[in-house]
Amino acid sequence: MSAEQRQRSSGGWKETLYFWLGTAAAVLTALILLFTFVGRVIVVDGISMLPTLEHGDLLLLQSVGYTPRQGDVVVLTKEFEDADGPIVKRVIATGGQHVEIDYAAGTVAVDGRILDEPYLNGRMGIPCYEHLTSVDVPQGSIFVMGDNRDESSDSRNATLGAVDERYVLGRAVWVVFPFRNFGPAE
Repeated sequence: MSAEQRQRSSGGWKETLYFWLGTAAAVLTALILLFTFVGRVIVVDGISMLPTLEHGDLLLLQSVGYTPRQGDVVVLTKEFEDADGPIVKRVIATGGQHVEIDYAAGTVAVDGRILDEPYLNGRMGIPCYEHLTSVDVPQGSIFVMGDNRDESSDSRNATLGAVDERYVLGRAVWVVFPFRNFGPAE
């Protein structure tokens, strides 16, 4: 092998290494930007969203350009006495709507219409915390509840109440892990 061929072959592995390092850096940068500005990944902590979501489910969130709508499953960052991380709940009402909770009948009404809630995990009992039964949701806020109402501290809790939309990280779009739960987060 001539000196020129040795130089080309030794330079070849350096070029290949440089190419792969550059590619890995570009992919990593794209993923960081994607998950910072477009969507996020969050792990469900707790059982307040059973049967819709399980403890440990890994969720893909839509963040950019999202405005909360009634029925969406959202992730919040608001801290309160019963939570120490992201909170996963369902939007029951948005700004300007009125919520009435009838614990005797086990129903929730928004603007006078009882919600059809096939996603619930059983009948709702009276919570042990100081709870709200009638709320006018302020503009720019949402009223959220867990699907497992008896195991959920949510907007019924007077210490949380209606949540400012600025605390919403995004809408849960997809369960990506574990694979047995893979699918839409509805």
